[in-house]
Amino acid sequence: MTNYINEFKEGTHIETELLLNNVTKGVSNAGAPYLSLSLQDKTGGIEAKKWDASENDVNACQIGTVIKITGDVIEYRGILQIKVSTIEKVDQGKIDYTKFCIPSPIPQEELIRKLNIYLNSIKNEDAYRIVKYIVDEHYDAFISYPAATKNHHEFASGLLYHTVSMCDIAEILTSYYDGVDRDILIAGIILHDIGKTIELSGPIATKYTLEGKLIGHISIMVSEIRNTSEKLNIHSEVPILLQHMILSHHGEKEFGSPVPPLTKEAFLLHVIDDLDAKMIMIDKALATVDNGEFTQRIMALEERSINQKNKKRRSIPSFYLSNIKITKYYF
Repeated sequence: MTNYINEFKEGTHIETELLLNNVTKGVSNAGAPYLSLSLQDKTGGIEAKKWDASENDVNACQIGTVIKITGDVIEYRGILQIKVSTIEKVDQGKIDYTKFCIPSPIPQEELIRKLNIYLNSIKNEDAYRIVKYIVDEHYDAFISYPAATKNHHEFASGLLYHTVSMCDIAEILTSYYDGVDRDILIAGIILHDIGKTIELSGPIATKYTLEGKLIGHISIMVSEIRNTSEKLNIHSEVPILLQHMILSHHGEKEFGSPVPPLTKEAFLLHVIDDLDAKMIMIDKALATVDNGEFTQRIMALEERSINQKNKKRRSIPSFYLSNIKITKYYF
């Protein structure tokens, strides 16, 4: 029997327990009620449909709980989903949630160690004080929350993993490009997504909070930097530089940034953030296919399918990147 989502193939009949991340109700063209489900286990997530949903089906679907389903895996518009036959409640007191939370590829303890190294390496006193204060304020959530509800780093400690990976990449780029203020870049990277500890609900069945929906993590962090600077009596240009990096890190207005990156550090933050998010999406998709095959279409990557070239080749874990020596050549 197929037990985990990453083992699902088109045509597979399944009978398994999955964590319900989200559910929405709808009515078909024929007037019959149906449910759209977002399901997850420790290997990933998948969408599902329950047609002709009964009242019992609706009652069984409580967001954040584990449910038992039977059904068949089908392909719809190039993406696998489950056509659900039955839904049953499960005794939540007997659930081992480690089977349903996607783990970080790197242990949390190692990520925390790396974060502390980067934080303590910030020599600009104002930048260090601001970052240290905000990290301490949100520490427990920062080290445990995902970085998103879907698409990239949507696993426990994903926010921390994403942040440390970006710092690793920044270490390489600052050694290569002249004129980059490393302290400001590292400070901006650490701060750029901490607003998600308020925007998102937590590591299990992650959803957007009211603040997340109405304000968003960018505006949340801009306010945090301003308030923290006032509390710490910091009146240099550092808070402005950091606020600009937060405001611009999505790159364009259509993606949520009210201003474009206008400093070297802000531009690098945007590029590194975008690169790390896209690479983790690609790696996640490639893990589901064999050599020579193409992935399912990745919606967040303009619905592209990526070709698997060499699945057996080991990629370099992100926390080793800072140990790679880069030689600069002048032409």
